[in-house]
Amino acid sequence: MAMVNLARRRTGELVRPGALWGPALYRGLAAAAAEENDVVVIGGGPGGYVAAIKAAQMGLKTTCIEKRGALGGTCLNVGCIPSKVRQASVVNKKFSDEVNVVSKLTALLHSSHMYHEAKHAFPSHGVKFSQLEIDLPAMMAQKDKAVSGLTRGIEGLFKKNKVNYVKGFGKFVSPSEVSVDMLEGENTVVRGKNIIIATGSDVKSLPGVTIDEKKIVSSTGALSLSEVPKKLVVIGAGYIGLEMGSVWGRLGSEVTVVEFAPDIVPTMDGEVRKQFQRMLEKQKMKFMLKTKVVGVDTSGDGVKLTVEPAAGGEQSTLEADAVLVSAGRVPFTAGLGLETIGVQTDKAGRITVDHHFMTNVKGVYAIGDAIPGPMLAHKAEEDGVACVEFIAGKEGHVDYDLVPGVVYTHPEVASVGKTEEQVKALGVSYRVGKFPFLANSRAKAIDDAEGLVKILAEKETDKILGVHIMAPNAGELIHEAVLALQYGASSEDIARTCHAHPTMSEAVKEAAMATYDKPIHI
Repeated sequence: MAMVNLARRRTGELVRPGALWGPALYRGLAAAAAEENDVVVIGGGPGGYVAAIKAAQMGLKTTCIEKRGALGGTCLNVGCIPSKVRQASVVNKKFSDEVNVVSKLTALLHSSHMYHEAKHAFPSHGVKFSQLEIDLPAMMAQKDKAVSGLTRGIEGLFKKNKVNYVKGFGKFVSPSEVSVDMLEGENTVVRGKNIIIATGSDVKSLPGVTIDEKKIVSSTGALSLSEVPKKLVVIGAGYIGLEMGSVWGRLGSEVTVVEFAPDIVPTMDGEVRKQFQRMLEKQKMKFMLKTKVVGVDTSGDGVKLTVEPAAGGEQSTLEADAVLVSAGRVPFTAGLGLETIGVQTDKAGRITVDHHFMTNVKGVYAIGDAIPGPMLAHKAEEDGVACVEFIAGKEGHVDYDLVPGVVYTHPEVASVGKTEEQVKALGVSYRVGKFPFLANSRAKAIDDAEGLVKILAEKETDKILGVHIMAPNAGELIHEAVLALQYGASSEDIARTCHAHPTMSEAVKEAAMATYDKPIHI
């Protein structure tokens, strides 16, 4: 039943526009916060705001505390977390950072892709321009407009579902009380029978590399550059680093990615990763793997980075107009007063929770990036729903092995389940089926046929173990595979399911056919 409930969750209403919070209503909600709530959520990112809405829908009196004054998190408002220079003053600002980076990044990825297509692909389709140029301020304005609309939509959903919204900085003073320094200058104490920590994560710092959001930027600064840098160095070849590099590479930057590890995106299936890197290199993105940054000089007009092999060796210098630090993320828990109430964290700074998302302190829960598991917005949302279901006395369910991951470059790379390396490590006998988009009629017709679908299935039972897709809109195609793994489907189940023609999804069907038998079109 838990899986059925999970399958039935709908997120389409999350961006539905709603009325704004007026001053009178805000003051009323702030006063009401002094009353005891069934659920208090600290943080208005994807895990936090979804948890708050779900709690209210289940009939629980709910308050959500958010410092920024704009809901949605990193995926939505400003990108990844700014510099730690004023740690105490921005601590709750980090709560809403989860949704904002993805929304702004998605907008810029789409805009930059449109420019790149117009410049490189349109002529072959018979569409020609006498002059093509980038209007970066207009591109940024479109991004900000999209984000603003999404943020207002979440506030509208709060009003619709009667979630009390307190704008301010929250800190535990007891396991059932949160002191809030409100944006309007007042202080209030929000009381709750159950308190959910949904504070998200912070940018992982690098020794000797100080983010100033001008020359050396986090994703916040990278989403707000005033001009296209001639040379951009990205430190870190993970999801966000490659996505950000893609944005500015399409707009004309010479992008170099510096990565300490021997591979880009180390969690990706090895075969798909190699094809993905070749594709990025075709787009003129350069890679320096097994390399570490040991020095930074910002005294001139640009930035000079001193790098050397990860294992040590001869040093060299990279010059750039801007440097993006994207070396990963760490849970954000500082300044919340966790030590005051005795909440335990592990060596990585993650809050330890049981299978009900409860910490070692009764009535205090944690979800999303603040706890173990994939640091993804949609994982945080599922955590939030399941956590609230447990609080309400029902059964929640999140399977971290079935959380899809997507790299939003072009082509995109999406995956769910096990990689081939993981299956081998488990000692499971398996079959592999692959189908290239070069043999897919829709991909050929639109002249966008780079990539493949790869399916791994258990040899004896044909049960699907993992699916990996590199293609335009791979992030949309992957959900057929997510559902298949959720319900224990076989590759033959997908292969015998009719897929519309001509569609990119037919490649999933053909890869499934290749897994248990033979494909038709190759």
